[in-house]
Amino acid sequence: MNLTETTDEARPTAGPARPHDLAPPDAPPHDLAADLLTPEARRDPYPFYARMRRESPVHRSAQGIWYLTRYADVEAALGDPRMSIDRDRMTRALGGLGGDLKALSRLTERLGRVMTNTDPPDHARLRKLANRAFTARRAEALRDGIQRIVDRLVDEAIAAGPTTDLIEAVAAPLPMSVICELFGIPPEDRPQVRTWFRRFGRMTEDIDKSEAAIEEYEEYLTRLIRRRRADPGDDLISALVATQAQDDRLTDSELLSTCFVLITAGDETTTHLIGNGVLALLRHPDQLARLRADPGLIRGAVEELTRYDTVTQAIVRVVAEDLEIGGRTLREGELVYLFLASTNRDPERFEDPDRLDLTRPDNRHLSFGIGPHFCLGGPLAKLQAEVAIGTLVRRLPQLRLADGAVLDWRPNPLQRRLSALPLTY
Repeated sequence: MNLTETTDEARPTAGPARPHDLAPPDAPPHDLAADLLTPEARRDPYPFYARMRRESPVHRSAQGIWYLTRYADVEAALGDPRMSIDRDRMTRALGGLGGDLKALSRLTERLGRVMTNTDPPDHARLRKLANRAFTARRAEALRDGIQRIVDRLVDEAIAAGPTTDLIEAVAAPLPMSVICELFGIPPEDRPQVRTWFRRFGRMTEDIDKSEAAIEEYEEYLTRLIRRRRADPGDDLISALVATQAQDDRLTDSELLSTCFVLITAGDETTTHLIGNGVLALLRHPDQLARLRADPGLIRGAVEELTRYDTVTQAIVRVVAEDLEIGGRTLREGELVYLFLASTNRDPERFEDPDRLDLTRPDNRHLSFGIGPHFCLGGPLAKLQAEVAIGTLVRRLPQLRLADGAVLDWRPNPLQRRLSALPLTY
């Protein structure tokens, strides 16, 4: 059985009773949120989301964090101004919980005020800066360059032997190369930038290294922005600097933070959109054969792969004003996890949601959010996935999981990311 497939036999409610199922009537209720931290959920969280949607769709964990898992609730929350992303609120909420979450509050504070942690009206002002520079035209103009990078990476993988780790060989280097080209990061600096990116990607695993990497990276970006201000080029940092000059309400700190977020945000998401997508296709050979027979399906295929095994499993909000959802009252200052991955498998929204269907109609998933905080880099991430997955399917007709491959999912319940994806061709 595929790990990401859900059948009646695979649901957590089936099979031998769990210890909490045998608890005496006066025992405290079982915290379903704790199940998401188990090894079983790391391998396949979707049956656990299904149970949450059935039994406690608006769930308050023992830690005091709210979990929303239904499509309708999350969609409404994404557009509700009472669900805040404000940095100061987030820092207070995280800091009050202790442990790793308290440490994460330090990182939130360090990032400064950017569009990803700012509420209206400041959000609109900061988003305007990014929108002017990061246009759809600029992203689409990268298609030919992305194709050249993918072809080179695939050539190198083939030359290295009959087996490769897709994450290391293609999925990770691709967005790194694209981002560096887009932002004009000099080739000699790219190995160090990639090291910083890797440390960011393990933020919940090693807070101290991540914080040190952020400080070093900010210092590097400050120097790079200074150089582009003195000698502009045809790159996105130069475009952002020029945009700032047209709007004196934007501070140097806001410009730095905007560059930081735009450069780093798409790296891990794109990497694992490719990795998760290729794995899903290999586990569904009928859909892989369908895509091979009709390469024109690739755009819809990427949308379906994005829905089916979502990289960003959940995003975080803070309640800015008391509100009611599903008969439960969420209080000001409480932390809320919006489980995008669960909404993308909600049978109230998607027919037969646990089935991979590359031609699925009306595929309005929430993987990149909606509303004012819709992911600005989503179109570029999907473009890279289209080129990378389309090229792998076309050029490697014998592609399959390597014999004896063991899949290790990294220990972050808010992100769905493989440590490696060993393939042979």
